[in-house]
Amino acid sequence: MEKRIGVVGIVVEDLENSSKVNNILHSFASIIVGRMGIPYKEKNISVISLIVDGTSDNISAMTGKLGKIEGVNVKSAMTRK
Repeated sequence: MEKRIGVVGIVVEDLENSSKVNNILHSFASIIVGRMGIPYKEKNISVISLIVDGTSDNISAMTGKLGKIEGVNVKSAMTRK
């Protein structure tokens, strides 16, 4: 399957689930090219942006697992080819 490059945005509203997010990201480290995390203390949330390079299936598996965590919102944009 062909690899795609993309951007994944993650908003963690329930900070108690941060460790679950980090565990999933660690398990998909092979497709993560870069990561930037910003704790927004005034709003009690964290925002994480990822640059990914992987197959559609791998990227979807990661975002799907992240999206199942309560208090976590995930959006992604991928190259078409």
